[in-house]
Amino acid sequence: MSKSANPSDFNLWSIAIPAFGPSLLFGIGEGAILPVIPLSSIGMGSSLAGAALVVSLIGIGSLVSNIPASLITAKFGERLGMMGAAALSLLAMLTCVYAHNLWFFGAGVFLIGAAAAVFNLARQSYLTEAVPPLMRARAMSTLGGVGRIGLFAGPFIGALVIHLAGLPGAYWVAAVAVTAAGAVAWWLPDLVSGDGAVSSGPRPTVVSLLSAHRKVFLTVGIGILLVSAVRSSRQVVVPLWADNLGLSPAATSLIYGLSGAIDMLVFYPAGKVMDKRGRIAVAVPSMVLMGAALLLMPLITGAVTLMLVGLLIGFGNGIGSGLIMTLGADYSPRNGRAQFLGIWRFMADAGGSSGPAILAGLTAAVTLPFGIAATGLLGLAAAAVLGYWVPRNKASAR
Repeated sequence: MSKSANPSDFNLWSIAIPAFGPSLLFGIGEGAILPVIPLSSIGMGSSLAGAALVVSLIGIGSLVSNIPASLITAKFGERLGMMGAAALSLLAMLTCVYAHNLWFFGAGVFLIGAAAAVFNLARQSYLTEAVPPLMRARAMSTLGGVGRIGLFAGPFIGALVIHLAGLPGAYWVAAVAVTAAGAVAWWLPDLVSGDGAVSSGPRPTVVSLLSAHRKVFLTVGIGILLVSAVRSSRQVVVPLWADNLGLSPAATSLIYGLSGAIDMLVFYPAGKVMDKRGRIAVAVPSMVLMGAALLLMPLITGAVTLMLVGLLIGFGNGIGSGLIMTLGADYSPRNGRAQFLGIWRFMADAGGSSGPAILAGLTAAVTLPFGIAATGLLGLAAAAVLGYWVPRNKASAR
């Protein structure tokens, strides 16, 4: 399969099931287990702090696996990469089900993150090659959107099975979902680059790509790191401030859920705007809205106003759906694309890991309002960096 000679003839929905189906299924699997991982940890004798550490192993596994994932994808291709990731994720789920001590359980959680790194990189690389550049942002925002839909639906499916089969039921839901994702990936066509440039030149290394594209990594890449830090922090900020206000867990969950719902509703229009008006038309407003909302949050004193700010955060994050993947695809070279995307995802995951850590550190050292406000300033800094360095053009021709 190669890119259509005439991009105007390409229909994104013609590849909807093979392109987005695996991501939806993988998202359902992750969504089913994320709420129960800390419960499983505590059930094995972990403290609350230890349970939080076990949960963080997913992010750590993804972070350290991005570069190896890029090498795997470059060597074996996107299709085999996704199938291998599904198999590894299935092994990880079974490890979690049958683990009888915290060490084996933690190893299973770490493997879930590693498998997600391989899967997500292969998915992004596949769409970058399969979709014409003029529709790239819509493809990437849809990819991010269906993953979020899966993460949203997964806990409900998991809750139903847990009610019938106990806590291990969530991991069995995830095992079935990732197996189905691998089965869909099995039917994907192998991609062949449209101009043969990938196979004709020497295969670049990670080090050579870092050197050749250092300006991109040190400019737009820093902006992406800041975007990821703000995005990951937002998941913690709303529950923390709701607890600070003394809201009930039910009210906190409702506010958090509504924020996630509006997040899911705007991903495709955002991608269309990026394709029609350029990446900067979404990148800057997304970060400005999130930064401003986070700066407002310490001033919030009630549930209704917190809900409004939560909706603003969800909208800002939603219109940025697929932004990181789209920019990575835009700047990635044809020769060495997988390795470039591995570096790109490593930077994004590094930001995602540092965001909550910065918030926690500032909260401990100063106050929670100060930590939240600092996170808001990171959002405005991300808007400034991307606004300065991202070109004001439409789609990349790569």
